[in-house]
Amino acid sequence: MRDLALSVLDLSPVPSGSSTSAALHETIELGRTVERAGYRRMWLAEHHGIPSVASSSPEILIQAVADATSTLRVGSGGIMLPNHSPLKVAETFRALAGLHPDRIDLGIGRAPGTDPRTAVALRRSREALTADDFPEQFTELRGYVDGLPADHPFAGIEAMPNDVPLPPVWILASSYYGGQAAAAFGTGFAYAGHFGGADPGEATRIYRQQFRPSDAAGAQDPHVVLAAAVMCSEDPERARAMGRAHALSMARLRTGNPGPLPSPEEAVAHDWSAVELQVERGMAAKMTAGTPEEVRADLERRAQEADADEIMIVSPIHDVAERRRSYELVASAFGVTGPDAATPSLAQV
Repeated sequence: MRDLALSVLDLSPVPSGSSTSAALHETIELGRTVERAGYRRMWLAEHHGIPSVASSSPEILIQAVADATSTLRVGSGGIMLPNHSPLKVAETFRALAGLHPDRIDLGIGRAPGTDPRTAVALRRSREALTADDFPEQFTELRGYVDGLPADHPFAGIEAMPNDVPLPPVWILASSYYGGQAAAAFGTGFAYAGHFGGADPGEATRIYRQQFRPSDAAGAQDPHVVLAAAVMCSEDPERARAMGRAHALSMARLRTGNPGPLPSPEEAVAHDWSAVELQVERGMAAKMTAGTPEEVRADLERRAQEADADEIMIVSPIHDVAERRRSYELVASAFGVTGPDAATPSLAQV
């Protein structure tokens, strides 16, 4: 098995009893923690209107985390492209790349990251909500850096600053379509193994078999990131309790009753409905919870089955100290001890 890199996906989870702005500050502290622990990169998500998630503006958090760190790659996991102007995305990420050279990643998704009503508010148009034009949007985004065809209505428009490249691009997905799109555009591929419904191994197989190198500047080699929900503790029962609290949060979201991230104690006291229990059972296959040794073994299995180059860990844990400790324990289990332990040849992927 190839050497497995470790990275972080953060949604700025909002624990019950805390505030959404505090969750943003905790994301910055987590960036410092995972940099010291030796993680390669940290991506910030885009979600809207979810009480348990404060990360609605990843580009702002990217700047804040990059300012607070020095070696960690920081990026979007992702920018939901249909919610944005392709020109504005190109400008924003060229600016970030100019401020933090060789440290920024651009992960792009095609889902709204919210409910349909909020998506309409974001896009200001019901017609935009139903448009299926991700390939056109992506091509337009790249065109503001690499040049648009002469007959394109926006030909000649260039994203500023124009003396820095667009950061490495990943297409995010929870279905097979994302693997096909990433292969067609010659980008990296990140699969949402923490909630996606497709088979990660099949999604990766499609991506690797269909991958066509891009002729754009900064062409990338095929690279697969597999996201995984992870709860790690020296106490296996505590790890599983943290996992059950996360499952309750997801069950509430999927049954139309979202709220802040519950604590393990709240999950124990909760009167679970039959539907919530069904969601919990479905989440079990997408979550890794246990001791450091158990977590390492399971993540290595997941990575091997998915033919992944990198595991991106998301740990929505109620207690911030336990959350940071979970990331530290996983890094230690994999033998990653600090920034210098990251694989030099891959650090700029």
